[in-house]
Amino acid sequence: MTVMGVLDEIVDTARYPLADPEGEGWRAAVGAARAELAATGCHVLREFVRPELVETLRAQGEAIAPDAYYKVERVNAYNIPLDSELPQDHPGAIVLERGNAFVPRDLIPADALIHRLYVSEVFQRFVADCFGLPGLHEFADPLAGLCLNVVAPGMSHPWHFDTNEFTVSMLTQPAEAGGVFEFCPNIRSAEAENLDDVRAVLTGTGDYPVQRLELRPGDLQLFQGRFSLHRVSPVSGAVQRHSAIFAYTDRPGVIGTVERTRQLFGRVLPDHVAAAASAVRGDRLLD
Repeated sequence: MTVMGVLDEIVDTARYPLADPEGEGWRAAVGAARAELAATGCHVLREFVRPELVETLRAQGEAIAPDAYYKVERVNAYNIPLDSELPQDHPGAIVLERGNAFVPRDLIPADALIHRLYVSEVFQRFVADCFGLPGLHEFADPLAGLCLNVVAPGMSHPWHFDTNEFTVSMLTQPAEAGGVFEFCPNIRSAEAENLDDVRAVLTGTGDYPVQRLELRPGDLQLFQGRFSLHRVSPVSGAVQRHSAIFAYTDRPGVIGTVERTRQLFGRVLPDHVAAAASAVRGDRLLD
């Protein structure tokens, strides 16, 4: 099967005609994405996956969900050690409870729909074009490059920032209730942490705008989570919330920190230890 064939088979090409990168359909999809990303840092391509594959998408996620690393952690929004030396009023000193779990890339089958999309060169080109970039690299992290985010009833994925600038995700199974994606568009920048606004959101004070996004299985979400504080609200009911996270970066060699990797996956590989001494970063934000 050709690389384009992967998209032909998985993507609803009647809705998103991506066969021709120079074609009108491609340009229309990219134009809409760029406009909304510029405005809010988030864009959703509704029903990106073919409708007849939505149940397969859900079932594949459900099959690997038991492989997720489950451990309720006390964290902060920056995913740095809680004993970091910070001023008392710093938002990084606010302790949150993270109850979501992750299935890492090395436990996701290569023939899974989400893996086939993630490694597709045409898909990567489309995503890069939407972000206005000449190209994208798969996150070099052997665990965090592609993962399934699992939020069980009673749990949530608390407020946080992403390590990588560009995140692509896809809901594969919605919660019965709750599990809403919430975000604060561009609450910080590469030049400024804007600590007062972040603290206000974390403490529920102030009036910084929080947007809430209702997602459906098969929707493709493009998000600039490095600069927008975001979370998945508490899940209720009897059904877990599952979403695939496709991590890309505009620079090669980006690997997660040892601390964050241990938090998310319960293990650290030699790649993470080796990268700690020469981490590839594009800014000086806390994390």
